Amino acid sequence: MRQLAALGCMLLLAACGSSEPPGAPASPARVASEVAAATSVASPHAQAPAALARYDGYGDLRFGMDEPSFAKAWQGELRRLGPPGATCFYLTPKWVKTPADFAFMFEGGRFVRYDVGTAKETAPGGGKVGMDAARVRALYGARVSELPHKYVPGARVLRVAVPQATGVLVFETDAQGRVTRWRVGVPPQIDYVEGCG
Repeated sequence: MRQLAALGCMLLLAACGSSEPPGAPASPARVASEVAAATSVASPHAQAPAALARYDGYGDLRFGMDEPSFAKAWQGELRRLGPPGATCFYLTPKWVKTPADFAFMFEGGRFVRYDVGTAKETAPGGGKVGMDAARVRALYGARVSELPHKYVPGARVLRVAVPQATGVLVFETDAQGRVTRWRVGVPPQIDYVEGCG
């Protein structure tokens, strides 16, 4: 109970101390820092922002943005993953401890995909890491197509088509049918099994 009261106070203070005008949309970076600060009382491991995953991007970030526009919209520190000069690379927020848990892919200078490997984040439509494939099929219905995983025997790739949307949602499972990671992005990058590899 003490933790809930502390969480409520922190959220109230964060809202009162905001330098943004009333009614302005919260940037993903600000939401991330406020959630990370508030949830650190209840759980020191809860760091990712909630409910920002979208089919056309993430929070205020949209597929197709160039890197400077992306960085301006993010408003937080980002680390680049990949060799200098590479045409395909990832950016990950500073607060992410393991890049495989949460990262943004760029190719040809544009934001094209984001990858999630943690249960702290929920996919558009409700899917999560740890969920079984049957639950994913129930959530997304006839939009799900299924293929064997390219590298993991018995594992599956569940691809969710989104009519009239920019992005595609892909879940990867282990051999037991549990979701191990998911990603949202645009073709052809959404189907890069090795990421930028």
